[in-house]
Amino acid sequence: MFEAIKALSARDIAAALFAVAAIYLAGIVPSTEIAWVTAFLLLTIFLFAFEVVTVDVAAITVMVLLGLTSLVAPLIGLSEGLVPVEQLFDGFASNAVISIIAVMIIGAGLDRTGIMSRVAGFIMRIGGSTEQRIIPLISGTVGVISSFMQNVGAAALFLPVVSRIAARTGLSMSRLLMPMGFCAILGGTITMVGSSPLILLNDLILTSNQALPDGVAPMATFQLFDVTPIGLALVTVGILYFVIAGRLVLPAGGSDKLEGSDATAYFAETYGLSGVDIHEIRVTADSPLIGVNVDDLERAWRVRVIGVDKGDGLRVGADGVDRTLGIEPGTLVLLGAREPFKRFATAHQAIVKPELDTFAEVLAPTKAGVAEIVIPPGSSLIGKTARDIWMRKTYGLSLLAIHRGGETINFETGGVRNTPFRPGDALVVHTTWLDLARLERNRDFVIVTTEYPHEELRPSKVRHALFFFALTLALVLFTDLRLSVALLTGAMGMILTRVLSIEEAYQAVSWKTVFLLASLIPLGLAVESSGTARWIADQTLLLLGDSPIWVIQAALAVLATFFTLVMSNVGATVLLVPLAVNIALGAGADPAVFALTVAIATSNSFLIPTHQVNALIMGPGGYRVPDFMRAGGIMTILFLIVSLTMLNLVF
Repeated sequence: MFEAIKALSARDIAAALFAVAAIYLAGIVPSTEIAWVTAFLLLTIFLFAFEVVTVDVAAITVMVLLGLTSLVAPLIGLSEGLVPVEQLFDGFASNAVISIIAVMIIGAGLDRTGIMSRVAGFIMRIGGSTEQRIIPLISGTVGVISSFMQNVGAAALFLPVVSRIAARTGLSMSRLLMPMGFCAILGGTITMVGSSPLILLNDLILTSNQALPDGVAPMATFQLFDVTPIGLALVTVGILYFVIAGRLVLPAGGSDKLEGSDATAYFAETYGLSGVDIHEIRVTADSPLIGVNVDDLERAWRVRVIGVDKGDGLRVGADGVDRTLGIEPGTLVLLGAREPFKRFATAHQAIVKPELDTFAEVLAPTKAGVAEIVIPPGSSLIGKTARDIWMRKTYGLSLLAIHRGGETINFETGGVRNTPFRPGDALVVHTTWLDLARLERNRDFVIVTTEYPHEELRPSKVRHALFFFALTLALVLFTDLRLSVALLTGAMGMILTRVLSIEEAYQAVSWKTVFLLASLIPLGLAVESSGTARWIADQTLLLLGDSPIWVIQAALAVLATFFTLVMSNVGATVLLVPLAVNIALGAGADPAVFALTVAIATSNSFLIPTHQVNALIMGPGGYRVPDFMRAGGIMTILFLIVSLTMLNLVF
């Protein structure tokens, strides 16, 4: 029996505990409806916290199960389903979901024009090359940008900017990325469209108004800039924190140069790829290599084949070389360390050319080189290996190394192509710049290397993009037009003026986020309409006793902070806003302020790299979990103090 218990995983034990909690609560709640809704809440938290499936799949599953309660209602002790079937999919047409889609398209439109490169140049002209001046400029700029687009989108947009600045100034990426990432999260609290929880908040308030007790005035929704003083205070404190204490809490590092044309020192230091060079060899008709395929050659000799000429044209990049290709008499270009390459050449009687000859033009530094890319959260490649996706053939990328926290796997040690990708993995690849430029439009990658020869995508469309961005702001600020309509006006304007194509607009949308948000809205409706939120609020007030209102509000903020560390901030907001409203009503506080407390506190995600922004910067910055705990622990406390203080001062 003890052996069986030892064999259980943490997830198995947690599942048992959650099941026991659901059974216990079913025995003490006042109604069958509340018992079932509580069980759905526990199931959602378990699925999110332990990543049994991806968060979007978990949310959709819960939504479908809620719909099925209408079919089996009499069998489970209900008079009707927990959520009316006709309202089950209302989330997909909600103001919040459409607004988030439009914000993502607008952000992509700005990115297509090359505005970010101009921003990088501007920051460097003002800030020079000193860390104390660069950090406030980068962090402040990304904070402002994040106030009008999704914070993970702002961070992904600014990652190449930071890379460009690091390459030009010699500053360490590890000293710049964490302040930038944290301020991207903080910047989402500056406006009501800066983060998914704040976009969602007004919809949740309107839903809660329908369930308010008789005699209680409906809550007013928040305007675009109502939260601006709170957000600006948080961003300011975040910048000051890193300026004053950055040297103590940020990991030390040398110069992380990410230039495509000359990255030898950086990749040697970070990935152990010292002495790696490109060699051109001629394979004769009597060489032992004849008939050997590329895959066997690479695995046996720890080299990478990046170019082949068999007399039928030069093969490089995507669709040029794949692992099934057989070696024939002709020319090969290999990338590998000097000593293994010498042994390889000797063993196979290969004629080594002193420098690139046949491939001198196509593999010149202006055409190809070594680059760094990151696997972002939400990438479809997560869990797959380079071999699974035929990375070289599909994307034109020859994988050399993977950097994951403090661990490095490279092609010299072996196993790099058989390692499943994780969010935040930093990959070192050899590629043509043309293939790399194509990947800038691929949502499965974030390109860190920016200093390589390529053209800006659509600089001629800058005026169009800025016009529709300004028009959108004007509609939001100076009219009563619904937020989703105002944002879609800007998004469609960019599409119609060809700032980006409709295909690129579809690619810009994180459909995972859309389905996550839309699928959780029915759960929030069930929590509110069944009386579950009111019951939990009553129990919470009973536990807190006669505590002052500010203590109850602080406890709610801490609870929201904890939830957002173990589940999505959208999920935490949907679950906790109805609870906050009912707690406020019971304590005699303003329910709208308590709801806003939850929506802001769900941005307090710095302690561990579970937030998408933190996962995004972890690889390029070379961060480990202890780095986030050291810097993020203090930031978490500062966030709670500043946000609660400002909430009570402003409201």
